[in-house]
Amino acid sequence: MTHTLEDLRPYAGHALQDAFIPELPGHYRGKVRENYDLPDGRRIIIATDRLSAFDRIITAVPLKGEVLTQTARFWFERTADLCPNHVLSYPDPNALLCKRLAIMPVEIVVRDYLAGTTSTAILTMYKAGRREIYGHHFPDGLLANQKLPQTIITPTTKAFDAGHDEELSAERILAEGLLTRAQWEEVSARALALFARGREVAAERGLILADTKYEFGFDEAGAIVLADEIHTPDSSRYWFAESHRAGQTPQSFDKDFVRSWVVARCDPYVDAIPEIPAEVNLEASRIYISVYEAITGTDFPLPPTDEAVLTRIRRNLAGFMAG
Repeated sequence: MTHTLEDLRPYAGHALQDAFIPELPGHYRGKVRENYDLPDGRRIIIATDRLSAFDRIITAVPLKGEVLTQTARFWFERTADLCPNHVLSYPDPNALLCKRLAIMPVEIVVRDYLAGTTSTAILTMYKAGRREIYGHHFPDGLLANQKLPQTIITPTTKAFDAGHDEELSAERILAEGLLTRAQWEEVSARALALFARGREVAAERGLILADTKYEFGFDEAGAIVLADEIHTPDSSRYWFAESHRAGQTPQSFDKDFVRSWVVARCDPYVDAIPEIPAEVNLEASRIYISVYEAITGTDFPLPPTDEAVLTRIRRNLAGFMAG
């Protein structure tokens, strides 16, 4: 059962903006996650409630980090037969203990529809008049959010240190030596298989998985391993299947809700982003939770509010802290 805005109001002041824990070693701050490299080669990843869009942090959505972690957990478990992943355990609802990988310098974006609002989205490029995009040809006359003739991969550079993702093609990836041909063929096949599984499960729930981003890494033996997250509302675009019509905007099930609110009020790549109201953040929280519930078929358990999120995380990670 989807929680209402009234259910979520007690969490308005509980967004986890930061999860820096000085007692944990090897800290690295990502866009929305805090990473800690342990001496034994494992990594702790804590998902905060920060929301990243337009290559910057624009707000914090209560409970988002927990929803993302638990949604990814569902998908990691449902796709383990298709690709090895980095998961070892979940010491806290917001935290993941995983294998440390050498992250692939390419992000793999798989798309089934002409959609998106960001500068790297194929719909944005198509509207600007481009027809050769990511090494694929797009004919004239396509409508916004129309299903593509076939599933495609639109790779981008992996933007480290919160940089800007750049458009790639298979030809450029191979020409620049970002991946070998064998690595590109394997990661492409694994990404398409993962997406097909996600599309299938989503369809069973009355949802469309329109597109998604995967991050892969290499383990100590050079094997390709799925990293980061999978099929969450941050890395994927979900629509209600019954609301989809080519040329129209489907009812969205992802962080496009917040992105669209911003785009309606400014050019986020040029202007200062206006402060996002608490009501918008709570509605985004409700959407994130509804994604989890729709995908997993289970209720999202609202945590108690008598303990700060970071206090709980520190308690659950005490065994990994130095001294």
